[in-house]
Amino acid sequence: MPNNERALRKIDASVKMELTPAPITQYVKGERGAMFADKIVKSEKTMKILSELAETLARDNVSAEAIIAKLCEACVTIRSEGIICGLHQKELPALKQCECVICEPSNSNCLAN
Repeated sequence: MPNNERALRKIDASVKMELTPAPITQYVKGERGAMFADKIVKSEKTMKILSELAETLARDNVSAEAIIAKLCEACVTIRSEGIICGLHQKELPALKQCECVICEPSNSNCLAN
């Protein structure tokens, strides 16, 4: 799911996100999160937010708060669109029987909009 329009190097992204370069390389190569990434790509809203996150990361002197705000916005959208529910239900079949409401928008209090 890499976007080659941006010239941000993986090492620079890892520094800005306070990660080692390894997870970023694994995501770019599809070695990590591939099934999840396939679902995310189908969400126009999530892809727009992730594009904005990439633009935020590419800026010089970006604050940690700006990065976290965009990550949180992406997470809330992923949860509210149910993108992650199917993956969770596959890994934890008991979730199909219970009435899990964790990902419902009313429970997504990460953003204070």
